[in-house]
Amino acid sequence: MAANRKLLAAAAVCAVAVIGVTGCSSDSGDKDPFEGMSADKIAKKASTASRGAGSFTMLSRTTQDGQEITGEFSVLESGDCKATIESPKTGHSELLTIGETSYIKGDEAFWKATGPGVADRVKGRWVKSPAKGKSACDLGGRKMFEGKKLKGLERGDDAEVDGQKTAVLVKKKGDETTTFYVALEGKPYFLKVTNDGDSKGTATFRDFDKPIDVKAPPSGEVVDEKELAGR
Repeated sequence: MAANRKLLAAAAVCAVAVIGVTGCSSDSGDKDPFEGMSADKIAKKASTASRGAGSFTMLSRTTQDGQEITGEFSVLESGDCKATIESPKTGHSELLTIGETSYIKGDEAFWKATGPGVADRVKGRWVKSPAKGKSACDLGGRKMFEGKKLKGLERGDDAEVDGQKTAVLVKKKGDETTTFYVALEGKPYFLKVTNDGDSKGTATFRDFDKPIDVKAPPSGEVVDEKELAGR
């Protein structure tokens, strides 16, 4: 469905462009839990811990062609998720993925970007469709923690993210620099990623293992994509 492609494209810019490349506990005090580890090994530990979390929320902010796109993705270990994306080009959109079903809701600007006349037919309802292949929640979810490209990093000076101490890992590729911030206390989750490439952006991660309420919308607020397609 065109709406899925529009939302996926927006999410890809919002999330994947930020990453660019993309269980332990620390002792109390100032001891470095990663002492003696290479930056790549720290990244591998962070990848394992973050992918293993029961849930998390990601906030992303990126700039493309001078326009800022923001997103919020809350993802459960089961793959269920909810997301909100704001884009100057595609407007405001929301996504729910529950099991094998996805629901998309957007404002008039979003549906106008999807195709002529769709907004009038949707009338503010959620559009229901099968959750096939990649979704916006995949791009804003666990695939961002895959460790395949987390290699060739160097450790920089430690820094804080929202008051939490982090190890800073830096990857340079040409004129592009991607910086990863890994928690030094508690489990070594990724807490933040920044990228200064063509799509400048920042992703921050929070609320690991906290409850996330993902529910299907009421049936009266839903229209099946087959109905819109006239099938």
